[in-house]
Amino acid sequence: MAALKKGRNASATSKPWRSLALILIAIVALTGGMFASGHTTPRLGIDLAGGTSITLAAVPEAGQESAINKTNMDTAVSIMERRVNGLGVSEAEVQTQGDRNIIVNIPKGTNSKQAREQVGTTAKLYFRPVIATELAGGGAAPQPSGTGDPSADPSGDKAGDKATDGASQEATDGSSASADPSASATTQGRAVTDALKADESPAATDEAGPSPSATGGAADPDAKLQEAYAKLDCTKESVRATAGDGAKATDPTVACGQNSQGQWQKYILGPAAVDGTDVDEADAVLNTTSGAGWTVTMKFTGEGSKKFADITGQLAQKQSPQNQFAIVLDGEVVSDPYVRQALTGGNAEISGNFTQQSAQDLANMLSYGALPLTFREDSVTTVTAALGGEQLQAGLIAGAIGLALVILYLLFYYRGLSFIAIASLLVSAALTYVIMSLLGPTIGFALNLPAVCGAIVAIGITADSFIVYFERVRDEIREGRSLRPSVERAWPRARRTILVSDFVSFLAAAVLFVVTVGKVQGFAFTLGLTTVLDVVVVFLFTKPLLTLMARRKFFASGHKWSGLDPKALGAKPPLRRTRRPSAPAQTKEA
Repeated sequence: MAALKKGRNASATSKPWRSLALILIAIVALTGGMFASGHTTPRLGIDLAGGTSITLAAVPEAGQESAINKTNMDTAVSIMERRVNGLGVSEAEVQTQGDRNIIVNIPKGTNSKQAREQVGTTAKLYFRPVIATELAGGGAAPQPSGTGDPSADPSGDKAGDKATDGASQEATDGSSASADPSASATTQGRAVTDALKADESPAATDEAGPSPSATGGAADPDAKLQEAYAKLDCTKESVRATAGDGAKATDPTVACGQNSQGQWQKYILGPAAVDGTDVDEADAVLNTTSGAGWTVTMKFTGEGSKKFADITGQLAQKQSPQNQFAIVLDGEVVSDPYVRQALTGGNAEISGNFTQQSAQDLANMLSYGALPLTFREDSVTTVTAALGGEQLQAGLIAGAIGLALVILYLLFYYRGLSFIAIASLLVSAALTYVIMSLLGPTIGFALNLPAVCGAIVAIGITADSFIVYFERVRDEIREGRSLRPSVERAWPRARRTILVSDFVSFLAAAVLFVVTVGKVQGFAFTLGLTTVLDVVVVFLFTKPLLTLMARRKFFASGHKWSGLDPKALGAKPPLRRTRRPSAPAQTKEA
């Protein structure tokens, strides 16, 4: 029995050290990760680092007021994000505000004029013939059945889509395929060169003369294009964003696209044969008659119908992958059907393994030439780095003043206990700083001015948790108990109060984060993060540390500077057990 009791005491003694060791390991690991990532400071938002904030308002077209809806707004946000990221801005923020506004925040270091020209304007949408394609990183793309036989079944890698003009012509999306993978590099290169020289896109010849690849001086451009194609690594986002930069509609180019398996493919594409403005309208339709499922129907303008008939007629006579055309949005291939017959009716249908969402997304891109809505520029705000620095400095000063006032109050009222609270605040601050630094590159979190305000408010929330626990301990001492049992008896009641208080704070932060947009979300996110960290610090640091300090003579004896002096607290006389009355004498004699 004695051995069991001794073992329990040893276990109880080691528990505070285990908790302190755990939080210390977490701090060291997170700090090491911060330095290893190279991001040793939190990423600053546009209001602190400077940059450009653009507010765009959706403008209803006559007779199409219902087009301003959540689906189209989300599509516009996605396209705008792709555009600003194409400018090399990986930290830009694009989000909706209300039901018809979009806010675009672009940090400093970006050409604001170029960004304003890119955002909110009609995107560059082209139909280009495919010259060559293969999976990024090497290997052939899946081949279609590609013999030119209209009755052959497609086996495309994206959707296996079918395009109909009337009821007979068909094309399949995503049947991207490269030349025979067993062919030599020399043979493939010669095939690409021949295809480039033979290509005569109606759009190129009618509007701007022959493309460079179709002229006598095409050797160098062809060689450069093949070299760019060989080096193109579509698995890298930075490479995809710049693929084909500088290429005109009348030039052949390289591009990247993603298939239905999530694999990236690279392409050599010929000059644009059909412009996005040649598409009159496109719709996502559920085709139950033929069992094709969700399809995308296209209707071309008069001029677009002629161009589309010409290019599909040329492609239908070629072998895979040169019987495909790529639908290219802002330099990225979003669909790559192959054709078997000329589509001359001015209408086409792309069908295959579409979901309702993917069909609607493609229809929006085709119907509106990218952006599903027209936007006007409501306001452009430029925040200089100097102004952002002043705001940050003011925020830090406010935080320092608030922290100093809290520390002065703790020192005056709790005396020795205040050092436990200050140590806990330092641990909480270290965790907050390191986690914010790591969240910048991880999830794109940016510390803006409202977020700084959230961190300042968190100082009071964190200090409040310590006060709740300290007051519970002092209440136990007022009841006449010694310090060590008071620390343990006070913890369950203080723990419940702390958890309820922090849960309410976290719930408020979560609701605020969900229902608000823009910079207010930074305040809510920081408030929620620091509330969670408050629970971690109180459970793994403050309580174990107080348990250890209660074993020190300075605190256990109730020194007048410890903050736990029974006399100063007005404690009752120590609680004593009363002995049981002795048994009657006659009972003993009996």
